[in-house]
Amino acid sequence: MSKPKLFVLDTGTMKMDKNYMIAMHNPASVDNPSPPAEFVEFPVYAVLIDHPEGKILFDTGCNPDGMGEEGRWPEGVQKMFPSFQDESCYLINRLEQLNTRPEDIKYVVASHLHLDHAGCLELFTNATIIVHDTELSKTMKQYAMTKDMGAYIWADINAWITNDLKWKTVMPNEDELELAKGVKILNFGPGHAWGLLGLHVELPGEGGIILASDAVYTSESFGPPVKPPGIIYDSIGYLNAVEKIRKYAERTNSQVWFGHDAKQFREFVKSTEGFYE
Repeated sequence: MSKPKLFVLDTGTMKMDKNYMIAMHNPASVDNPSPPAEFVEFPVYAVLIDHPEGKILFDTGCNPDGMGEEGRWPEGVQKMFPSFQDESCYLINRLEQLNTRPEDIKYVVASHLHLDHAGCLELFTNATIIVHDTELSKTMKQYAMTKDMGAYIWADINAWITNDLKWKTVMPNEDELELAKGVKILNFGPGHAWGLLGLHVELPGEGGIILASDAVYTSESFGPPVKPPGIIYDSIGYLNAVEKIRKYAERTNSQVWFGHDAKQFREFVKSTEGFYE
């Protein structure tokens, strides 16, 4: 049987105020009453696991039609969280570079449903889309009530419904679920969003990798001490998720891959260069 291969798909970058990434990282004081804001650039990526039991995709990046005058993203979102990607970075093109079509994907694990992680879910009409149950239910409730959804994009969700995606949800009380041999879904619960999922991938050569997504933005977030983001739903849940990841990494001797760490991302082998096995 062939061995699994893991590919890191570079789907471009975004920018935002660093306070959204690390809350209160530069607070005002008597001595410094007006500290400058910092607009930081960070990577957005997806991970493809080419597994003997079927191809698994973790996250889907931003929708290529998000930006611009006719873009899906509301103007305020475009100005506060601009996305940058050339055509080679579009998820569908990154997959094509690996001779993979959307219909070849068996499972898409959506860590959560924010614009930079679930933007291309609509492409995967053959796949089972796996997401945290609370995340899906609260997103759909908000979709039904308002078009102003913050980090959730109304037009993206509309496309998921139009394309009749096949959903499977992970319930709040489900902790770890085996998806394929050596691949486990980790339930991080509420924190940065209503409900987050990660993956633990055990590779014969590389060892264990935890795909933490936005349960931990960066190594600075991870600490210690833990530094929560400015975009947060449940601060206690966030701290619990980070400690869960830390303990799980120690127990399984695994690397932790953060959601948006520019330095760590530079060191990854990208899908255009090779893979992990």
